[in-house]
Amino acid sequence: MIAERIGSLLIGYALGNVLTAEIVTRKLTGRPCRELGTTGNPGMANVMAHLGFKPGIITLAGDLGKCALSCLLADLLFTPAIGRIAVLYAGVGCTLGHDFPVWQKFHGGKGVATSCLAIFLFSPLWGFVSNVFGMLVTFITQYLCVGGAVLPASFVIPMFVFYGREAGFLSLFLAAVCFMEHFPAIRTIPSGECEKIDVWGKIKAALTKKGTK
Repeated sequence: MIAERIGSLLIGYALGNVLTAEIVTRKLTGRPCRELGTTGNPGMANVMAHLGFKPGIITLAGDLGKCALSCLLADLLFTPAIGRIAVLYAGVGCTLGHDFPVWQKFHGGKGVATSCLAIFLFSPLWGFVSNVFGMLVTFITQYLCVGGAVLPASFVIPMFVFYGREAGFLSLFLAAVCFMEHFPAIRTIPSGECEKIDVWGKIKAALTKKGTK
């Protein structure tokens, strides 16, 4: 049933093209997101680091929302025919749309938020484990690129073991895409050129500030 798989991918890709960070950045600064920070990445962490906690959360909510909608539509339309794998196809498609949006000449984000939610929606248990592990790596190293590459990679083996080859290869493809997107930053770590972002510190500061009001 190839048509259902392609349909799931296309739904995800179409919605993935909506870059929330681009909307938020242009609204607040009048400039495109590619001019934000040293990375120009249209994602939650970059927006939060340079525009503040609230814009970052709005960006995250938008990216999670488009992935959730993609997976929901694929689930409703195609799960009866091909099973829950439709959700994973939609999540992969959404990540591809976020990373390679056609309207931006295929230059988009890194797909961290969409990957996080896609693997969680497909497998809540192993998705949760992978997300927690990826967040801890990010908090400890302060390198978004490392956490973004590690998170989907940690999801691959459980998929092969518990869900079979198709889910495993889809997860492997997702991990490869995420690694490819983050590798240019990862390779600059030894030289000290890779930007460090204390995401946990910024979250704590925002929560502390809110608590003192």
